Parts: sequence; structure tokens; C-alpha cells
Amino acid sequence: MRRMLTREGFRNRFGGNAVIGMVHVAALPGAPMYGGSMRAIVDAALRDARALREGGCDAIAFENFGDRPFFKDHVPAETVAALTRVIVEVAGEVELPFGVNVLRNDAASAIAIAAAAGAAFIRVNVHTGAMFTDQGIVEGRAADTLRKRAAIAPDVLIFADHMVKHATPMVPLDEVQAAKDLRHRGFADAVIISGAETGAEPDRGRFARVREALSDAPILIGSGLTEANAGTFAEADGAIAGTSIKIDGRVEAPVDPDRVKRLVAAFKRR
Repeated sequence: MRRMLTREGFRNRFGGNAVIGMVHVAALPGAPMYGGSMRAIVDAALRDARALREGGCDAIAFENFGDRPFFKDHVPAETVAALTRVIVEVAGEVELPFGVNVLRNDAASAIAIAAAAGAAFIRVNVHTGAMFTDQGIVEGRAADTLRKRAAIAPDVLIFADHMVKHATPMVPLDEVQAAKDLRHRGFADAVIISGAETGAEPDRGRFARVREALSDAPILIGSGLTEANAGTFAEADGAIAGTSIKIDGRVEAPVDPDRVKRLVAAFKRR
């Protein structure tokens, strides 16, 4: 029987207070903002991945961030093919553990890419329950996702968002029970706590309540970690960093290795 990742297991695989740097992949073929060159997309992703490595990140997370507006659940074949190419080329040169998130909520494609590219984890925005988003109602498909993983990528970890950003619950929600369900009924290997939107700091009270409720589970900060607030979230097992490590803190800008170094140092300082 497969066991969920523990806090100790997370530390052993990714390090203490691990920083997972984001590679926000530019718009892929078929997306409205696609620029017409796959080579340019790969080169930009390589540039950012090298900066993350130079800055001391413990792992990398790839996502099709440029593909706005996102499909709600199933992305087309061209997206899977293009994202896989980007990840394989980058991972072949920048040797860090990595994961993949297929926005908005295509866990099946994420697992397929992970299996093909050798990813350590996938991120799933809505793994259990349902959220109202700019794509409409997004429902978790934990049953399908876990069975797909068992079939083709049994060693891939599932990092799942709790009350994901850019979304609101459909009904009043017991946030602690939702976190417990995500872990104990959805078998999430790690639980991600984010703010209301990309780059926004998580609610510190919610983080503390989830941390207390899930004493055995890796908890990751999913947005809004900065040098200034890194100490506040020292009880997190890791963080997924994007906006704050870009030039001038602009999400569309390239990764700044100096910002990465400062954030890593601040988060790992106990």
C-alpha cells in the first residue's frame, strides 16, 4: 500500500524549508498570447531555470502560466505536447527535482507529463471539493487522479491546494475539515496554502490552523512568500516562489537570481 509523504519524507527529498522556484512557461501553441516560436519559449524557460538553480532553489515547478484564459479541466493535445517539450529540454540541462501543474486543473495531463518527463510531483489546484473560479465551477477529481497515478506514475507525489487562489468556495466551508479531507480522503502528499491571488500572502491564521490540524503533513506556502515575511512562515515545510523572485517583483519578468538567493536565505534561516 502506498503511503502519503510525511514531513520527514519531504525534508529528505527536498530539504528543510525547501524553496521550489516557478518557471512560468510562456503562452504555448494554440493559446491566445502565443508568440509563434517554441524555441523562444524553451529559451526563456531555460533562462529562468538556470537563475533558480544559481539562486539556490531546491526544486522547480513548471506551469503553463502564459496560456490565459485557462481551460477549466482538460487542455488540448497541443498544450500537453508543447509543455512536455519545454520541461524535457529544461530538465535535461538544469538537474533539479521538478514538478508540473497543468492549469487550470488538468491533473490527468500533469500525471502523463510527469510520467514521460520524470517529474517528482504534480500540483493540483482543486483536488477535492469544488471551487468557483474565473473558469466556472472547478471540481476535484481525486478518485480519477489517484487511479491514473497508480496506473502510470505511482512514484509521483501530489501537491494539492487548499482553497486555491483565484477562487472562492461554493458554500460556507469549514477550512480545517476541508484540509483534513484533502489529506486523509484525497491522500494529498503535501498541502499548499496560498493567498487570494498570484503573489498574495496567505492568511496567517488559516496557515496556523491548517498546520495544527495536519501535524504529519508537509505544508507549503503557495504564493506571496517574501524576504520580509519568510520568518512568519518558518513552520512551513516549503514554499513555491514565483512573483517575489522576478525582476522588480513583476510576475511577467524574468527570474532574478539575486532575489532568489535572498529569499532562500531568509526562508531557511531558523
